Amino acid sequence: MGGIEFLKGHGTQNDFVLLPDAAGLLDLTPDRVAALCDRQRGLGADGVLRVVRSAALGLPSEGEWFMDYRNADGSVAEMCGNGMRVFARYLAEAGLETGTEFVVGSRAGDRLVRVHPDRSVTVQMGLARITGTSVTVVGGRELSGVAVDVGNPHLVSTLDDDVASLDLRDQPCFDTDSFPEGVNLEFVNVLADGELRMRVHERGVGETRSCGTGTVAAVAAVLHLDGSDAGSATVDIPGGRVSVTVGRDGSTLTGPAEFVARGELDESWWRAG
Repeated sequence: MGGIEFLKGHGTQNDFVLLPDAAGLLDLTPDRVAALCDRQRGLGADGVLRVVRSAALGLPSEGEWFMDYRNADGSVAEMCGNGMRVFARYLAEAGLETGTEFVVGSRAGDRLVRVHPDRSVTVQMGLARITGTSVTVVGGRELSGVAVDVGNPHLVSTLDDDVASLDLRDQPCFDTDSFPEGVNLEFVNVLADGELRMRVHERGVGETRSCGTGTVAAVAAVLHLDGSDAGSATVDIPGGRVSVTVGRDGSTLTGPAEFVARGELDESWWRAG
């Protein structure tokens, strides 16, 4: 066919189009990325993962491969925990990394990953830093939240009532002075000790079935509200379940990584942008 290779995958139903592009030759314009992620005129996805060598982008990294991540609206993002798991599984299965543990570059910094025999992946997510508090408004309801930096910005609000009752079809309001680049919004129920339930409205995407960095932010925020800075929890999201640990020196995220399709994009469609 001679088209542009792609794979479609997801991590707890947070779905991505993965584009192998070792030399960094693909022109990922915002319009092209948005079209690719559109669920009517493209393949449909929450984001695009370009598999590119760090050296091809001239970026400092100890990892040979760099996860060039774009949101569904075409904007560039710093980090994606679910995407990193899919990315790592691809590198291992394509033979681009020969071990089960290796480093992947991202705009949030290098991330050590480990691919397990059951195809789940653990990602060293770096520090989850509490940066303050703020407020979001959902359907006219004002919710206070804890701001957390996991390489990208988050605002985590804990609720007593079921998070399933929230209407997240529209963009919730937030303080643009506190989050000039936008923010990922997490809404959390604490079910029991070490068990959370979460929904998320992602920056540049809308509500998604899961958000890897968001689950880390949620655990960090709940621990903070309990007066702690270290612990672990399982997080149930609409797309499944992940395990998160948060500590003073970093955090980890463990969950599944799945592939559902692979093929080639039509070159004339790609050129049309």
